[in-house]
Formats: sequence, structure tokens, C-alpha cells
Amino acid sequence: MQANKKKQILLVGNPNVGKSTVFNTLCNKKQKTGNYAGVTVASYSGNYTYKNEDVEVVDLPGSYSVYPSSEDEAIFSKYLIDEQKNYAGVVYILEALSLKRGLLLFQQIQDLGIPMILIVNQIDQAERRGINIDIQQFSKALGITIIQTNAKEQIGIDEVREAVYNNQFIKADKVSFETPNEHRDFIRKLASHKGFDNEYKAWMSLSLGTDLGRIESVMDKLNEADSKSLVPKRLQVQETVRRYQNVDKILDNVISKKPQFKELLTEKLDKVLVHKFWGYVVFLAILLVIFQSVFFLAEYPMTWIEETFSWLAAFTGEHLPEGPVNSLISNGIIPGIGGIVVFAPQIGILLYFLYLLEDSGYMARVVFLMDRLLRPFGLNGKSIVPLVSGTACAIPAVISTRNIENVKERLLTILVTPFMTCSARLPVYSIIIGLIISEGTFLGIKYKALVLMGMYLLGFLVALFSAAILKGFIKNKGKTYLVMDLPTYKKPLFGYDLKMVLGKVWDFITGAGKIIFIVSIIIWFLSYFGPKQQPNELVATNVELDHSYLAKMGKGIEPVIAPLGYDWKMGVGILTSFVAREVFVGTMSTLYSLEDDAPEVKVIDKMRRDVKPNGEKVFSFATGVSVLLFYAFAMQCVSTLAVVYRETKSWKWTGFQVAMMTGLAYFVSMIAYQILK
Repeated sequence: MQANKKKQILLVGNPNVGKSTVFNTLCNKKQKTGNYAGVTVASYSGNYTYKNEDVEVVDLPGSYSVYPSSEDEAIFSKYLIDEQKNYAGVVYILEALSLKRGLLLFQQIQDLGIPMILIVNQIDQAERRGINIDIQQFSKALGITIIQTNAKEQIGIDEVREAVYNNQFIKADKVSFETPNEHRDFIRKLASHKGFDNEYKAWMSLSLGTDLGRIESVMDKLNEADSKSLVPKRLQVQETVRRYQNVDKILDNVISKKPQFKELLTEKLDKVLVHKFWGYVVFLAILLVIFQSVFFLAEYPMTWIEETFSWLAAFTGEHLPEGPVNSLISNGIIPGIGGIVVFAPQIGILLYFLYLLEDSGYMARVVFLMDRLLRPFGLNGKSIVPLVSGTACAIPAVISTRNIENVKERLLTILVTPFMTCSARLPVYSIIIGLIISEGTFLGIKYKALVLMGMYLLGFLVALFSAAILKGFIKNKGKTYLVMDLPTYKKPLFGYDLKMVLGKVWDFITGAGKIIFIVSIIIWFLSYFGPKQQPNELVATNVELDHSYLAKMGKGIEPVIAPLGYDWKMGVGILTSFVAREVFVGTMSTLYSLEDDAPEVKVIDKMRRDVKPNGEKVFSFATGVSVLLFYAFAMQCVSTLAVVYRETKSWKWTGFQVAMMTGLAYFVSMIAYQILK
């Protein structure tokens, strides 16, 4: 007996209409998207079961039109057109505050003959602004059933499930777009020749001037001729004007507005938050509060985690039988994993603040503010989306550049985004700052918080500086403009964001933990064995760390890293962290646990008292600054390299990025150490 085929539906709409919130609520998933365009850059899928029917929901990237101007919009158009036979229909989401903008894409999809269900989301926001929408008249004018929702409050979601279950997808019986007279004969001939069932499909194929949904890498686009026919773009503009004229007629009979005598909170706040001077001051103040919290709020849970792993290492060392297994577990694996888990509270606090800023609507203002700042460096406001995303992880940040229409601005953004301080750098920064910076305060703000903020700003400034240099080699003949709607300020979903953060932190721990586990075993193995010391030995076992194969390898690279102020142990840490930056901390934890038989002593204290053979402190102020600068600039992430190549399809630019970042890291770290030592 064959199983019933799962019903598939598409979630479609403009960016920032609550589409991803509807997706999360329908499927009970944890997908997190910000409230600015360019965050969802690939289709996501989830499932739910309603009345014994399994439904797959595909959340497509937000788009303003079926005509793609960026790669994420190309993904949207390609899926929408090419997969028509595979999905039951489209659930289209309109935001009550931006009906006119959203109806352009709605009518285009409707004219393609695709069956739809229409959702009007966030009607409560419209009512607060004195905007009344006659839903019955609206439904009649569009010829479709409308469901009202407030996705964040889970209002109307069951009605959506019921409509999908009952297949209430409506296919328009006529095309609303009238082909201009001068093109009508040709369009009819084209429709007949291509076998299209309506004239709009023929018009759209002519307006595109290329294959619909053509998805190109950065290199494909760079290699294209700069001059293209302007005819397709002119036809698209012509269509847009005609459609908006039709939309205006519809909305005139649907929307009524009450006079607003009171200035809304959004307008009051924006006078400061997007001000050309005070906007930047407020943004820096918010960053300072976040970094102060990263150290202040995380102090107690970090101490608890550190003490727990120290106790666990001591317990296993005492109760397991003496031998290699005891050493591997108590001196290798447990300290290595503990060395990275201890930084989970700091990463969680940082991500939680970022999520709250996204939910509130503030991050969209940051995009708007940064457009003015980024233009002189060859970037635009949309570049701030991957740059801000890069503070969490460079991998999704590089992918999110697909939202940047101008290919050369996109390439620049890809090349400089890894300079942004990601969560993997945070453990390295935290332990080094803890080693070299005192506990003092300035105006009540910890020195450590100020230095951490300085490292984040340094990453951003170097990204801008690099872009300014690279734009001279990557010529940009076109000019782009940032056009965006600023969302209203909203109360963040504190509980939902906390759940999201806990999931992300767990992903970090498990992801880094797997790597640390493997690296710890390798490091322990190389440190447990060494060159034979007796004539009858094949290899020596349980040797002193300085006599191990690991020390032999580390000392082999010491001449290369000595100008940076590093000893062989730090060299091993840098080598292992080429897999991922956070591995440096796990490697240091393992190495110092192998060297010291006092598991109850904190790793940071062992590092603080370590000295070189000449009596000089291993982690002096000069060395610490050198390490901070090295990790601020070095790529040190294989996964990011893989994504950069996938997005650019160019070994030249990928190799250039590695050489540029690694060379800069080495040179700057060496200069800093030589000056400060």
C-alpha cells in the first residue's frame, strides 16, 4: 500500500512581513531571521501535521518582484516557476502596514496562474496607526479568501492550517495585467509559439531577457559584459507602473485612515536613533553595554563551569586506573572540552542581545545608518547585513551577500566579512584579555569590556580599510542605492529569543566539542609518546611534555613564530586552530593540563605563571597583544573558506583572501610584539 504523498506549500512575501515568524509558528521550528532584507537567502523547509495530513512548508527568500535583481531573488523566482507541479499552492503574506508594496508581487504570482491563499499579517500594527482595512471588500477586489493573522501572538495560525487542509488555494480566472498596445500582437504570437496558457507568461519571458531564475556565481557575473540591453528593464518598469496604478484603485476602496494627532513612538525614537550624529553615538553606547554584560553577567556561570570541569578532571584522574586511558581522559579530553564550554555563557549573552536588537526593529536602523558610512569604501548599506551577521558566524554572513544586487559590491563584502569578530574568536579574546588586562574600571566600565569592544571595532575598521583598498582593483562601474522600509519598533519576544540562543549555544558546544574531542586525542597521543630514550624501546611512553613528539613538532616551527613572541605550545595552538579559531583555547587547555598535574588549578592561572627557558613570561603583555591581533586578522576557518569558494566559484579570490588575511595577521602581530616587548 502506497503512503500518501506529503502536501507541499510555499510561504511567499516581501522581506520583513513576518513570513519567517509564520513559518516558525506553523512548523514549531527554530529558524531565526532578522527584520531586515537579505537574511533568508535560501529556501528553508519544515513540516507540520494537521488532522492526520502531513504538510511540508517551504519558506522562500523574501522578494519584491518575480524579476530577480539579486541571487536570493533568483532562488525565489526559480523555485516558484520551476517547481509548480510539486506544490499545492502559495501562502502569500502581506503586511498590513505595506499593502501597496506587497500587492505588486501578489498580482504577478496571481497572473502566473498559481493558486494562492492570502494572509494579512500584523493588522494590530495598522490599527494602532489609525489604518482600517475593509477585509471583505479587499477579498472581493482580489478574488481571494483572506486570513488575518498576528504570527507573533499565534493568532490566525490554526485558520491557515485549516485553509491548507481544505485546499482553499484560489487560482485567478483572469489576468489583471493588461499588455501595452504596442506589444500586444507580438506577445500573443510569443504565447502561442511557447505554448503559454496566458499572455502574462509571455510578457514576463520577454521582460526578463534571459532564463527565469538564472542563478550565477560572483565570477559568472563579473565575467559578463557590462553593457546589457535596457529593453527588459524598461518593460519591467512599465509593468510596475501599470500594476501600481491598479493597486491604488483597489486600496482606495479598502483602506480608510483616521487623522493622527499624536506622534507615534517610532517617529520619536527615529529622530535620535537614525540621526546622522546621535545615531552613531547611541549605537556605540549599545555596543558598550553589550560587551560590559559579556564579562559581568557571564562571570559566575563561567566560574561554575570551570570548577565543574576541574572537579571532573580530578575525579577521573583519581578513580580511573593509572595508565594511558586515565591520562587521555583526565588530562586530555576533559580539559580540552572544558576549555571551550566555559565560554558558552559569553557567546550566549552576545547572541541574545543581537536577537533582541533584531526583534525590536533596531537592526534595520543600523543598516540605514551604515549606508552613509560604507559608501566611500565601495560598499552599500546592505553590506552591513553580512557584516553584522559576521559577529555570530562568517559562514551564513557570506551566504547572505546574495541579497546585494551589485556583483562587485557583493564580492568586496565577501572578501572583507571574515574580518568581523565572530563568536569563534570570542573564547580566544576572552582568555587572552583575562591574562593581560587588569580588573580595573573606567567610569564604571571594566577595562576588559573596553578592550573587547575595541577588538570588535578593530575588525570592523579593518574590514572597511580592506574594502577601500580592494575597490581600486575591483572596479565598480554601476551605482546602487539603498531603498528600504524601516519597520515599526516592536516588543522583542524575550522567551523565544532565549530559546533560540540556547539552541545556538548548544550547536556551538557540540560543533566545537566534536573538533576539540578529536584534536585533544591527537594532542594527547603526540604528547604521551616521544622518541625512544632507551636502546631497546621502539618509542618512549608517558614522557615529559618537552620530550614528546608534540614538542618536537612544535619546536620545529618555533623559528617561524618566535618573532611574534610565541613559544612552541602556542605554535601548536595556532596550527590546530586552522580548523576553527576556538580550537586554540581547547588546545591550550589540553597542553597545560598535560604539563601540570594540578587539575584543580584553572587553565588561565597555569598560563599566567608559565615562563620561557630564559625566565620571560610566556603570556606577557606584548605576546598577548600579538595573539589578539593575529586572531583579529587571520582567516583560521576552513568552513568559511569552503563557503567563499562556493559563492565565488573562484580559487583566485579564495586563495587571495587566505593570503591577504594570513599575511596581514603575521605582519601586524610581529610589529606589535617587537614594539611592545
